[in-house]
Amino acid sequence: MATIGYAHLPVPAGGDAPAGPAALAELAQALDPHLVQHVRDEAERNATLAAAPVRTLAIAESGTAWIKLATGTNSWATVYEPVPAWAPLTLKQGYEQGAAALGVRKLSSGLVFLKGRIQSSSGGNLDGGAGALNLASVPADCIPASIGTITASCSLGGETTDAAGRLEVLASNSSSSSGEPGDLLWWYQGTGGTPWVDISGYYWLA
Repeated sequence: MATIGYAHLPVPAGGDAPAGPAALAELAQALDPHLVQHVRDEAERNATLAAAPVRTLAIAESGTAWIKLATGTNSWATVYEPVPAWAPLTLKQGYEQGAAALGVRKLSSGLVFLKGRIQSSSGGNLDGGAGALNLASVPADCIPASIGTITASCSLGGETTDAAGRLEVLASNSSSSSGEPGDLLWWYQGTGGTPWVDISGYYWLA
């Protein structure tokens, strides 16, 4: 049987006529690894393509595309992923959104992004002189395995001269008197506090 193309696809020739069905089946099997596999989501990908060969390309209904890294396992690399919409944060009592809209979004890689500004509902400064301020919390699927830390900028209004503080995202195994897993803690020791904090940054789930 002759082969053609870079994939060396087996193509039935005249002499293969008696074995036509088997030859076509062989061609189909040779073509299959080169086709784009269509799945609903990651769960269906793992359930149906675990045994697929290395370099298999799968695309979900969302447009996310993966390529197989190893045969016989669900080891995949994300080739493309649509940017998910921003999800809301849950603000703690006494705090409100500032001039920049708040949001959180998680990529399938485990990278989580935060954005926006938080300020006191009373109009006073955020003063961390007495310890951490518990500002808000992220959704359950955005809680990291280890504490996420972000250098968060803040207002220089008033007497403070510190342009940034420490923002923590408490982890799933956190034990803190200042908050629970998923809470955003703001540590700031600038003189007199600051009118607002910008929580924009990112952390990893694992």
